[in-house]
Amino acid sequence: MIILETSRLILRQMLGDDAAFMLCLLNEPSWLRFIGDRGVRSLDDARNYILDGAVASYARHGYGFYLMERKDTGAAIGMCGLAKRDYLEHADIGFALLPEYMAHGYAHEAAIAVVDYAKLSLGLPRLLATTRVDNTSSIQLLEKIGMHFEKTILHPDGDRELNLFSIDLV
Repeated sequence: MIILETSRLILRQMLGDDAAFMLCLLNEPSWLRFIGDRGVRSLDDARNYILDGAVASYARHGYGFYLMERKDTGAAIGMCGLAKRDYLEHADIGFALLPEYMAHGYAHEAAIAVVDYAKLSLGLPRLLATTRVDNTSSIQLLEKIGMHFEKTILHPDGDRELNLFSIDLV
């Protein structure tokens, strides 16, 4: 199901059939460094990651992470969307791209669309985002879409500090 369209992108719900793409994305060095190792090592792991994560979130919250596809080629290039994490009061926005699609404005384009969707379609009052403290490109993108640094928090695992950003939508 298509959720959003931008000038260059389609953001759609993830399916189990997206396992091969997610297996690649989840094991990219940038994902592992800035987001973390999810232990996804096979197509079955990736399928379960999608079903237990994004698909379950669509049913539970009415939103989740969406697959980003280029309109012109249909190529899957990344993901962008919303998550409701137990340790955060509000939904948070997240994004990740395959390296060859970074620095082309795709993450910005998708993130702006997701913020608008959260406000206009979902009626969410506020969005959060977290980044590792050294993830300067994500920090710059969050600031570019209007989010503001609030504070540094400890990840619930206790193994790293995160920057917490927010934006009020009402």
